[in-house]
Amino acid sequence: MSSTEELLFELVRKHHRETTAQRVFVPGQTPIWPSGASLNEDDRVALVEAALAMRIAAGPSAQTFERSFAKALGRRKALLTNSGSSANLLALTALTQPELGRRRLRPGDEVITVAAGFPTTVNPIIQNGLVPVFIDVELGTYNTTAERVQEALTSRTRAIMIAHALGNPYPVAEIAELARAEGLFLVEDNCDAVGSTYQGRLTGTFGDVATTSFYPAHHLTMGEGGCVLTDRPALARIIESLRDWGRDCWCAPGQNDTCHKRFSQQFPGLPMGYDHKYTFSRVGYNMKTTDIQAALGVSQLRRLTEFGEVRRRNWRRLRDALENVPGILLPEPTPGSDPSWFGFIITVLADAGFRRSELLAFLEARHIGTRMLFAGNLTRQPAYRGQHYRVVGDLTNSDIITERTFWVGVYPELTAEMIDYVAASIREFAEDRAR
Repeated sequence: MSSTEELLFELVRKHHRETTAQRVFVPGQTPIWPSGASLNEDDRVALVEAALAMRIAAGPSAQTFERSFAKALGRRKALLTNSGSSANLLALTALTQPELGRRRLRPGDEVITVAAGFPTTVNPIIQNGLVPVFIDVELGTYNTTAERVQEALTSRTRAIMIAHALGNPYPVAEIAELARAEGLFLVEDNCDAVGSTYQGRLTGTFGDVATTSFYPAHHLTMGEGGCVLTDRPALARIIESLRDWGRDCWCAPGQNDTCHKRFSQQFPGLPMGYDHKYTFSRVGYNMKTTDIQAALGVSQLRRLTEFGEVRRRNWRRLRDALENVPGILLPEPTPGSDPSWFGFIITVLADAGFRRSELLAFLEARHIGTRMLFAGNLTRQPAYRGQHYRVVGDLTNSDIITERTFWVGVYPELTAEMIDYVAASIREFAEDRAR
């Protein structure tokens, strides 16, 4: 590092300290966001350093992050993408490719998923001409059960694609075992649960393929970004190709002839020796990230354990403070799990004496940010009217979530004073209505 760079980075650190000095929390005036990034001076330096190197495409930082993240989660391969939603699309699309032979997913095949969640867990099923099979979830954990998945199986079932709800793991070991027994693929949407464990094992390690997101709301951030993880090198190669325009070549940017066959292969329909770098073996996308984003990810990854500890601490503080508050159902971790919580989820009881909208208006007036459990019951959303899907059992709890559930934040930038103010506000409102 040159003396100029050392001086510049020290100025960057000074700038960070000056512009992010701890502000005084003023109850009712200071916004309490439900989610957000936790960025320190190392993150800012990492971004500046990558920018100075003019690494405007994927490069060394992307490769470093992929190796480090795969190691952190205990998986063989990690492939960066431009978003968690793209990661989901790549993960499922990879399972439709001819290399998988008789196991490949084909149009009309069924994929079991849950009705209450985020659209981009389900959209890849529809976008690949497959049929979503919606099942309900439990209130309290907001996850489905292995029994519900079992009930949804038919001769057309080929895969299961489910997200861990707000960081709370679903019974993924049991569902993974069911998938193995039935010869099904399991796509584990781990976007909201990086660092969570089930039966002592990290989530994101149970599925044939798993996905994560690095949007600012998530456990780690790159601003935008996501990742697909797998233990199967052949599947990783398919995902990489689909991510990189569908090309057959696997050379990293700026490299040539990694396979030593760049101008010596024959592909159907192409002249002998056609440049391998411009040979496309599948209909793909461009879903890569940049090295500047990856540089931030490398810096953030060093704090993954810290982030999980703070999220757990904030969740527990809020949970304890809201014990016995009338009119609301408090969340519970799935038995056998240790969630790295994405948010704190609350359902207003049917006999509460107040509506969700009234409680949310009260909280928002106090600058306490709230969010829905994403789309609620997806089958009620305008986008899915007219889509081909199947429902197994009723979706009673998914409807309750649509009507009466919301969540508030536990992310690392929230202080104990903020958490206490959120809890006190909810308690004040609920107890006043109970009188």
